[in-house]
Amino acid sequence: MLLQERFAYNQTMNVDDSTDLAVAKVASAIGEHARSRILFCLMDGHARTGTELAIVAGVNPSTASVHLARLRQEDLVSVLVQGKCRYYSLHNSHVASALEALAIIVGGPRRSFQPSTPLRLRSARTCYDHMAGTVSVLLHDRLMTIRWLQATGHEASTTYDVTDSGAKGLKSLGIDVEQARRLRRRFAFACLDWSERKPHIGGALGAAILKMLFERRWAVQDLDSRVLSITRLGQREFRSRFDLEI
Repeated sequence: MLLQERFAYNQTMNVDDSTDLAVAKVASAIGEHARSRILFCLMDGHARTGTELAIVAGVNPSTASVHLARLRQEDLVSVLVQGKCRYYSLHNSHVASALEALAIIVGGPRRSFQPSTPLRLRSARTCYDHMAGTVSVLLHDRLMTIRWLQATGHEASTTYDVTDSGAKGLKSLGIDVEQARRLRRRFAFACLDWSERKPHIGGALGAAILKMLFERRWAVQDLDSRVLSITRLGQREFRSRFDLEI
């Protein structure tokens, strides 16, 4: 007589208790309506303030702070502190991928970030002593892609270091990286762009880059204005050196 084989749950299901508990906590954090609205709002890659996210979530700022604290606790969002402002973004690409998968299951379009900054000011401007705007964000991303820069630091204050190839490339543009390091200020850090809501390069390196743009006439600054205009020479140089269409 053959004995009927029984299903032994605790022997067959090989799931780590700590793993399924962690998944349950993350799922619970995402599952609350206000928090899910916050997360999907951040899917476009642009950082937002707690006040902006409170409006998105349809809650008051104090309630939004509680929700954001929970999302940070589960490593779903990160915060970048800049002055008195705190800007929130998705923690990493894994979070975005998980949300994207959920969006595929339920369907439906997402609203994209629509900046209200005037076009000329949004394109390129000064941010203290370095460049801000669309051009600066494109340059930041390109220098990361070609590995001239590498990110260091932590979520609240991302800093950058220059790679060996980056030092050679910047030197070819007349930028003395070691001199910038010796200055009594932060060398390079992620300065969140208020019109693009993505980082550009701040610090001594950012200032050196802007100085180079002026010296080589790649950019000129409007009189009594923060607006920068990229010259035709600058457009050609951005295209040939960095494969960027400005």
